[in-house]
Amino acid sequence: MRLGSRRTSSRCAEGTDQKNRVRNKLKRLIAKRPTLQSLQERGLFRDQVFGCQLESLCQREGDTVPSFVRLCVEAVDKKGLDVDGIYRVSGNLAVVQKLRFLVDRERAVTSDGRYMFPEQAGQEGKLDLDSAEWDDIHVVTGALKLFFRELPQPLVPALLLPDFRDALELSEPEQCLSKIQKLIDSLPRPNHDTLKYILEHLCRVIAHSDKNRMTAHNLGIVFGPTLFRPEQEASDMAAHVFYPGQLVQLMLNNFASLFT
Repeated sequence: MRLGSRRTSSRCAEGTDQKNRVRNKLKRLIAKRPTLQSLQERGLFRDQVFGCQLESLCQREGDTVPSFVRLCVEAVDKKGLDVDGIYRVSGNLAVVQKLRFLVDRERAVTSDGRYMFPEQAGQEGKLDLDSAEWDDIHVVTGALKLFFRELPQPLVPALLLPDFRDALELSEPEQCLSKIQKLIDSLPRPNHDTLKYILEHLCRVIAHSDKNRMTAHNLGIVFGPTLFRPEQEASDMAAHVFYPGQLVQLMLNNFASLFT
């Protein structure tokens, strides 16, 4: 029994030593791991586009409107303004996610539809939304809406939503528009310019409503909860859908006066 006890103790000691060796080896590997900043400086790691802070994304790209937003809007302006139900009809989710994956990983798209990591940083081809792979314009609009939904902070900061709602409830139209204009002007530059850019585009969509059947009211329903997203899911449906939809509709109908 004493012999068996000594053997068991020996095995336990060996197991403990092995665990300690593995633990120490992992610590050394972690200590040698390059920092995120060094990877970014070497071009081996890039922040993603989806789910990135708007200000950080714009600062990285040197613009006040994200390039992906511009790319999608240009595609819709080119081949989607007359499409029935544009922005209301959902695209194929799998293809939308594929587009998201391409954008986040900054992969190069080849002529035969394949995609691969570039051999060197900076060799990425510009994503071509005119290619046959993205013929379904609803995939492009779906990806654009997904981009806005996944912003860590909504395009219009949630803290301002009560102020926008109060402005909407003013009885005098001039007072209402005046207060909303001041709130818009108070937005950070990337938020302001991106909001202006997307609403100006939606005004062009409305100009083709005789064909696409997307009025300011319909677009308000689609984009309201996305652009004016509460900090958390509200039990009050009016706060989550009704007021945001009304705000987008009002901004679209008064775009010229609100964004002078």
